[in-house]
Amino acid sequence: MAKVLVHITCGPNDPTKAALAFFVARAAVEDGHTVALFLAGDAVQLLRTAVVDSLQGLGSGGLREHYDALVAGSAHFFLSGMSAKSRGMNEADWEGKPVELGNPKRLVQLAVEYDKVLCY
Repeated sequence: MAKVLVHITCGPNDPTKAALAFFVARAAVEDGHTVALFLAGDAVQLLRTAVVDSLQGLGSGGLREHYDALVAGSAHFFLSGMSAKSRGMNEADWEGKPVELGNPKRLVQLAVEYDKVLCY
């Protein structure tokens, strides 16, 4: 099986694209691939509990359903620390979620390590 990295920069302002990114990552997990998601820019807000619970994409489903399937499938989440900080987020916003803070250097490391990189 492959290692798939999904790099997401779109946020709640584009709910269809944001949910689609999680939906595709979920499909990869369900096919048995190792999956990591790196959320940067506005995408960091997708891990706010209120957003996870309410975001619905048009034809791409609800974020909560995809998120829960990703967690159950052992997907790993990376969150840009600089993006989160600049959007007023802190650990309380992702408390209880399997999140590791990252930076551009970490994103590059992951992109080199993983077999495929999908960007949304």
